[in-house]
Amino acid sequence: MIGTLTLPPVAAPADHVPVKVGRIGVLLVNLGSPDAPDVPSVKRFLREFLSDPRVIEIPQFLWQPILNLLILNIRPRTTAANYAKVWLPEGSPLTVYTRQQAEALQTRMGDGVMVDWAMRYGTRSIGERLEAMMKAGCDRILLAPLYPQYSAATNATVVDDAARALMAMRWQPALRTLPPYYDNPDHIAAVAQSIRDGLAALDFVPELIVTSFHGMPLRTLEAGDPYHCQCRKTGRLLQEALGLPVRVTFQSRFGRAEWLKPYTDDTLIGLPKEGITKIAVVSPGFAADCLETLEEVAMEGRDEFLEAGGTDFAYLPCLNASDVGMDMIETLVRRELAGWI
Repeated sequence: MIGTLTLPPVAAPADHVPVKVGRIGVLLVNLGSPDAPDVPSVKRFLREFLSDPRVIEIPQFLWQPILNLLILNIRPRTTAANYAKVWLPEGSPLTVYTRQQAEALQTRMGDGVMVDWAMRYGTRSIGERLEAMMKAGCDRILLAPLYPQYSAATNATVVDDAARALMAMRWQPALRTLPPYYDNPDHIAAVAQSIRDGLAALDFVPELIVTSFHGMPLRTLEAGDPYHCQCRKTGRLLQEALGLPVRVTFQSRFGRAEWLKPYTDDTLIGLPKEGITKIAVVSPGFAADCLETLEEVAMEGRDEFLEAGGTDFAYLPCLNASDVGMDMIETLVRRELAGWI
């Protein structure tokens, strides 16, 4: 009878490069912000953002001269001034709130999962953070674009950028992507509860809830982008959950092309003519407050509505890193990590 032979463990070569493996990672991603509310920073940010062919679907040989000779010599000054109105001591609102979301999710997930955050444009790139997570031993990563409604100009460009980063890696992590969650019951319930909490703190009763989603050129809908339909469904589900009248609108258009309608600014100006003078506005297409919600809606939108004859206007914040918002994000993330944790 042959006895059991016990062999010593095989040791790694003395010059073997240290390798960390076996960790799970979650990378929260949002759009991004300039590094400071000044013209040079905004110009750098806009050049990168507006050079993405997913964002501006015009042939680059036509678009780049317009961008560099016209837009980048005019728009940064106005945009920088608008950023200065909402800039926080810790940085841009979007950066601050996205970082807070990542920190809150890390606390909730515990040491078994590494949570990080990145921006599609500007500082803290997706590729940089994926590489850092790999070095920390994350060989399975959930890429989580924080865009409830899918658009090629948001979700798709995040995946594009992650793919470019993976192409440069010899050892790639396994990657999953958080799907859009525009009609997810947990998302609708979280936004609805946030709206209820906001309404309870008001000293007036709104006659209408206006939802303001980021606009997209009409041609994106005609080309097959589901964004418009998903925004509409989010608005309908919120109306059902709240039992209150909800109107869907679209903001942030520029240029001469037709964009998704109805436009938020036109709606706000027209509501008093309909006899609606008390409203609350929410932005359920944004996971965190940013320039477009805090300056364009909460400030400019308020002025437009009141000047048109409105009497009461309230902007209700995005979910940001609120408890109800983080409950939702944690639920979505844990569901997508099934089988990994």
